[in-house]
Amino acid sequence: MPQELYLVSLVFSCLALIVSGVTAWLTFFCKGELVMTQPTVVFFGPDGSNFNSPKNKIYLRTLLYSTSKRGQVIESLHVSIQRNESKQNFNVWVYGEKGDLKRGSGLFVPQEGVTADHHFLLPEDGADFKFFAGKYNVVVFAKLVGSSKPNKLSQLSLEITDAQAASLNEPNTGLYHDWGPDQQSYHAHINKKPENEPDIEGLMKLMANKALKSDS
Repeated sequence: MPQELYLVSLVFSCLALIVSGVTAWLTFFCKGELVMTQPTVVFFGPDGSNFNSPKNKIYLRTLLYSTSKRGQVIESLHVSIQRNESKQNFNVWVYGEKGDLKRGSGLFVPQEGVTADHHFLLPEDGADFKFFAGKYNVVVFAKLVGSSKPNKLSQLSLEITDAQAASLNEPNTGLYHDWGPDQQSYHAHINKKPENEPDIEGLMKLMANKALKSDS
């Protein structure tokens, strides 16, 4: 074999070996990062399908994805919210889709991502947090399996006006912040549910429980 052809073959073999090594590293060894997209909606207000809980919560909808093929395993998520000197952690994590919510106790996030509703509630120790007028700093943290401390996924700056804060003092009232992709900002609006509005979700669960009892 001529020396030139031998050198060309050697170069291509080395390149193929490098490509194989990089592919193996990206597939099996690269840990990557957990990333969260811009939430399309952020909710401040009481918990419950009719906003009828005495305690407030934070709700958002987003896509979580991994930058590596290995994926990421989330141990827990929580939100920290701050207004001036007031700060509160919402550390009870519930996720899923409407009608199929579950308590967060670990979630595998592949490279393709997972889209879900994420509800963050207050701990059951008597703590409460009122939404007054002002600017709020909302930070989402994720604790990954094997990590020593939570990682910051996202930081949002939201605002509640005096009129919106006054409305939030009324029962069955919540505040939605909808993301506007054109202006790259959130637009807030109040949503008030009638006190006599039927709890469809609770009614469906009751009917399902009755059906299970009758079958057994």
